[in-house]
Amino acid sequence: MLQNSRIALRARHDSDVAVLQRELHDDVPTRSRADSRPWRPISPGAAESPYAVTPPADDAALFSVVDLASGELAGEALLWGIDTHNRLAHLGLALRPAFRGRGLAGEAVRLLCHYGFTVRGLHRLQVDTLADNQPMIRAAEASGFAVEGRTRRSAWVYGEFLDEVVLGLLAEDWTGKP
Repeated sequence: MLQNSRIALRARHDSDVAVLQRELHDDVPTRSRADSRPWRPISPGAAESPYAVTPPADDAALFSVVDLASGELAGEALLWGIDTHNRLAHLGLALRPAFRGRGLAGEAVRLLCHYGFTVRGLHRLQVDTLADNQPMIRAAEASGFAVEGRTRRSAWVYGEFLDEVVLGLLAEDWTGKP
């Protein structure tokens, strides 16, 4: 388990699945903004659930975010598209509605950077997010990520095309504070 003074990143537990499914996946407009794949109904116990407890994989590291003050499940965090040859990965994060706006996203981004750079030895981390996702952009920038580009109208989101922003952080530019 990785932790700082406010949150912990731990392995997903079976008891997390129904909560994450209900509050993150089944909120269709929000889930449509968080995933490039079209939303579809999925049973919480299904192997296809994005929150299913799965064995470790080389190309992804899936975590549950726990708020240490309350001990409650706050959301999910992940490194995905891990490329061990080029030593890079993408960073993703989704917090339950009750835990948004508390600064936990920044804490999770810093812990994911610690995991990616210190534990996994990666060279580059990247955030791809919708251009209007200011909380994620702020959390990434506060952790040292720089906006590297904008892809215009590249994401089909709930009936319209939206711009995406790409932010990057190199290991040598990371401050090392989880």
